Amino acid sequence: MAPKDSLPLALRLYRGSTRLAGPFAGLVLKRRLKRGKEEPTRVSERRGIPSLRRPKGPLVWVHGASVGEIMSVFPLLERIRASGCVVLLTSGTVTAARLAEDRLPVGILHQFSPIDVPSYVKRFLDHWKPDLVLLAESEFWPNVITQGAERGIPFVLINGRLSQRSFDRWKRLRKTATALLSRMDLILAQEHDDARRLTALGAPRVFTTGNLKFDVPPPPADSLALTALDRSLLKRTVVLATSTHQGEEAMIIEAHRRLRRKMPGLMTIIAPRHPDRGRKIVEIAEESGLVAVMRSRGHLPDRGTEIYVADTIGELGLFYRLAPIVFVGGSLVKRGGQNPIEPAKLDSAILHGPYVANFTAIYAELNRQRGAATVNDVDSLTTSIQRLLDDPDLVRNMSQSAKATVTRMGGALERTFAAIEPYLIQLRLTR
Repeated sequence: MAPKDSLPLALRLYRGSTRLAGPFAGLVLKRRLKRGKEEPTRVSERRGIPSLRRPKGPLVWVHGASVGEIMSVFPLLERIRASGCVVLLTSGTVTAARLAEDRLPVGILHQFSPIDVPSYVKRFLDHWKPDLVLLAESEFWPNVITQGAERGIPFVLINGRLSQRSFDRWKRLRKTATALLSRMDLILAQEHDDARRLTALGAPRVFTTGNLKFDVPPPPADSLALTALDRSLLKRTVVLATSTHQGEEAMIIEAHRRLRRKMPGLMTIIAPRHPDRGRKIVEIAEESGLVAVMRSRGHLPDRGTEIYVADTIGELGLFYRLAPIVFVGGSLVKRGGQNPIEPAKLDSAILHGPYVANFTAIYAELNRQRGAATVNDVDSLTTSIQRLLDDPDLVRNMSQSAKATVTRMGGALERTFAAIEPYLIQLRLTR
């Protein structure tokens, strides 16, 4: 393990600046509270102040930044808990915390992650005293890693990924990247390309275990809510656009406007990546002369509804089960694309844009197996949806291929647990 005084200049400057910024972090939190980005009753957790007692026994701290990372580790959390360890899950967003409240396996603790300020991190580590830390995907918080390493806590990166874009940025700070990665005891990468990039930046022990998201069960759907929504649709044809970002909704709404000329009963459901944008999406639809309502206001679609804005949290399972054709967002604008695994598991024919750098391997395989297709603009989006609406056999073939593809790409859960199990055995033997 690298000694403290071996930190490169950039990392020492970061630690010093965050130490000085500590007194001002409260102002940042207040601003975030006003914008709804923090939970008012739990904001102290962001300062490292616990709201729960630490149970006795070996404790594994698992951290994921937001909803996607949290969802991907749920099955792993249950395995770790069953091994006899206490499991603490942290996340950094309100939406992820609410998801944890609704779906966290029994017996697993949840806290908001501390802001990466030295005093906050110290307070958090002093209270929880984790025996093992698992960081999901690409969470490289310098103070967390360096303070934890100084305490001799082993760090493991699980479901690790590093895009080419991020790799190019980290190359400019290679010494900093190496200092952080060298303090990781083990790195379990999603794909071979991720493993290659992480190794090039100085990670000492890197193995490719696959993507945990393939092993997550499809999102559930409340049976009563599903029945009510299905009845309200009156057997109308439904298209779903999920995880959309700013700039995409206008294109989706325009595609709907064109398609309704041939299919006046069509309804498009838009589930934005950030639910707080629901009102803005309604405004875009209304400016296009379409009738739109928001689910968060308690509305069910009626015969006149053309755009149904699904601006709620934890209900995607409902909409996937009602829409055979799904556009996955973050891909017609340069956001890197969102995860297509959930709609693939729930029998959807998938459309996506060209910007899918966050999930390159998955989309490449889905496209190769003809379980998904790429659209580039409003014209191709409209044409592709129309073709699928006209050909139910094509929809069925695409959805079957997508489901078979993601099923075949699973197995990361077993490989990941096998890699961390020696740590868990050691904890039980020494505590």
